[in-house]
Amino acid sequence: MPIILDCEGEPCPNPVLRCKQLLDSQSPQELQVVVDNDAAKENVSRFLASKGMRIDDMRKDGGLWTITASRAAGAEGAAAAPAAAAQPSERACPVCAPKILVFITRDVIGQGDDTLGTRLMGNFLATLPELGDALWRIVLVNGGVRLATDANPASENLKKLEAAGVSILVCGTCLEFFKLMDSKVVGEVTNMLDVVTSQHVADKIITL
Repeated sequence: MPIILDCEGEPCPNPVLRCKQLLDSQSPQELQVVVDNDAAKENVSRFLASKGMRIDDMRKDGGLWTITASRAAGAEGAAAAPAAAAQPSERACPVCAPKILVFITRDVIGQGDDTLGTRLMGNFLATLPELGDALWRIVLVNGGVRLATDANPASENLKKLEAAGVSILVCGTCLEFFKLMDSKVVGEVTNMLDVVTSQHVADKIITL
């Protein structure tokens, strides 16, 4: 029988943290996680997959999602690295490019005029490729998640960056708050655990 983890009503990042604690303490072969929003569904599914679990089923009943996962064959005792983690060899390599994290909290740059701020943000994202291989990850939170939606022209610049190998994480709680989950067109839905881990792993953080 699967272990059932009821996370209904729990805010980000509690569902992911509870999954992590359970996997660390019990290493179950099968697990069912109940959540009550799309952001938690995405975050929990991605986390379980990163830990070597196979997502067998996702079902919605009313306002609740039930995610059923089992340990993939050959994954006993092993887990894939979380999205935010770096391998030890990456951190120790003296000639590797530094990991630059861009942390964006708004969809405009500066204060004074939002039309100008929108243009500046577009220019900023279009110029980020100049950082080269050092540009590792972009994290979008609060109003910054609007940049990843189909209504924002800046999403095209983000798509180009993602296609070039830049990791883009979009706060799921923020998407839910602004009712933009269905409008996201680029990046992975993320949670505060990934955000904090990303900041810890990064060598340099640029905050807007």
